[in-house]
Amino acid sequence: MEALLQHVLHLLSLPEYGLVTVFVVSFISATLLPLGSEPAVLGLIQLNPAAYWPVIFVATAGNTLGGALDWWMGYGARKVARHDRPASAHGRALAWLEKLGPKACLLGWLPVVGDPLCTLAGWLQLPFWPCVGYMLIGKLVRYVVMTGAFFGGLQLLT
Repeated sequence: MEALLQHVLHLLSLPEYGLVTVFVVSFISATLLPLGSEPAVLGLIQLNPAAYWPVIFVATAGNTLGGALDWWMGYGARKVARHDRPASAHGRALAWLEKLGPKACLLGWLPVVGDPLCTLAGWLQLPFWPCVGYMLIGKLVRYVVMTGAFFGGLQLLT
């Protein structure tokens, strides 16, 4: 067990693989701050193709935890906000999200709307762990598809 822990800590060391950087960038990019994790993920995989799966898993973990933070921000905002009746368009969007439930968090990877979607899931007090589970699945699939498409495209060009 100690050898496994040492190996994991070795993989997380910044100068060798940069997984800590990928985690931090992926975490921040999943919050409402405007930052993308794609350059860090693709760059690290380009520099070290053998680290493909560790990079994917670390990016997914960081992005999922960022989505979970969004959920908690929405949950907390609802606790302190006034509960005015939303406009009809917003009401329809919230009704759609409530109807879909935690499965809506599968779309948490989408640019522009994904992060607010996770925040709204918290606002609506959708169950936390199912939301996080769906976020994780959506974000993992996104990273695998994104890297596959990018590196597959590079192979076609060469």
